[in-house]
Amino acid sequence: MKLLSRLLLATLVAFSTGCATQPKAPAAAPPTAAATRPAPLLLISIDAFRADYFDRGLTPTLAMLAQGGVHADAMRPSFPSLTFPNHYTLVTGLYPDHHGIVNNTMVDPVLGKFTLDNRKAVGDGLWWDSGTPIWEDADAHGLRTATMFWPGTEAGIHGRHPDYWMPYDGKVTPDQRVDQVLAWFDLPADQRPAFVTLYFDQVDHAGHDHGPHSPEVNQALRDTDAALARLVAGLQQRGLFDRTNIIVLADHGMASVPLANTILIEKLIPLDEVQTVNLDIVAGFNPKPGYDFAAIERTLEEPQQHMRCWDKTRIPARLHYGSNPRVPQLVCLADTGWRIATAEELAKHAGHISVGEHGYDNADPRMGALFIAHGPAFQVGLRYPEFPNVDVYPLMTHLLGIPAGKNDGDYDQVKGMLKPADR
Repeated sequence: MKLLSRLLLATLVAFSTGCATQPKAPAAAPPTAAATRPAPLLLISIDAFRADYFDRGLTPTLAMLAQGGVHADAMRPSFPSLTFPNHYTLVTGLYPDHHGIVNNTMVDPVLGKFTLDNRKAVGDGLWWDSGTPIWEDADAHGLRTATMFWPGTEAGIHGRHPDYWMPYDGKVTPDQRVDQVLAWFDLPADQRPAFVTLYFDQVDHAGHDHGPHSPEVNQALRDTDAALARLVAGLQQRGLFDRTNIIVLADHGMASVPLANTILIEKLIPLDEVQTVNLDIVAGFNPKPGYDFAAIERTLEEPQQHMRCWDKTRIPARLHYGSNPRVPQLVCLADTGWRIATAEELAKHAGHISVGEHGYDNADPRMGALFIAHGPAFQVGLRYPEFPNVDVYPLMTHLLGIPAGKNDGDYDQVKGMLKPADR
């Protein structure tokens, strides 16, 4: 079945990337075919859509979805507020410390090093198998799944992929991504996915390159909203818009980081005496044989300007971080608006240093993420208080009518979004 799915996917990809207009909708499936299935669930991530970006008035499609559904004040990301850890939290309901994707850059005692540009590591299910993503849960209960560029879907987690998936390709335009999702909804009823994800990253790129208050971010918001309008029109054409539960969210927010706001870590500790796992917003260091790592920890755990450091066993409990073996022994967190780097790294990336960043303390409002939900199960015109993103997973398993796996979320915190009959 997986081979058949991949062959079908190849056909769909060629179709969606080769046409400039929306795929034509087929005739609606007979009511008897839909009656035995849950309402389709479409999970959309707009990477780095900070919660208050919505207030700029640049996203009319999102405003329409919010007016006709549920709009949270913010959704609090898990720590660290980075892309891969939070995308995997959203689909597993586990904190990064529990699902194992503890950073965008990690070191594992057995598997080696994980970075976003290491495609072999990204596609290795062993990095991801401490969590069970919702597409695996759904597949185990007879529901088909499709994912457009969601982190983790390139890996055979526990030997399984979603039924339909694509390896990440940043050249695929927002419209092409939307058309692929619509093509999946056009499949015959017995092949059509009940759970679909869609991922947009233009807002994140603009935020890193130009900062959250830039004209470029505003344009990325408009462009992404236009792609959402294309999606809504396609669903309406197919008679699916009012029958589909749609969740639009983000993994984290974004903060301005002036180029001058850099902590040069080599001025504080001798870097040749530690293993540097990662730098940037969250920096991590492990012991190196033959050196006094305890003395280095004592130095950095003293109060520092623009940075806090902890031995992993002393990280504040509210961050839910530090028990996983992939978390470095010493973790340093920059204050919002600062970065941790070396002079060598700055020189290497001169002219390409991000002026917008995330990864900071997840309690900072600038890390707050968008959350909007619309569909037959959701209340209309409801403003909802902030909640943690681990709660999204049990909400989604409830909508799909499948049991939730072990998770850190709390369905009771989010069931108030739903109409009483759907709780």
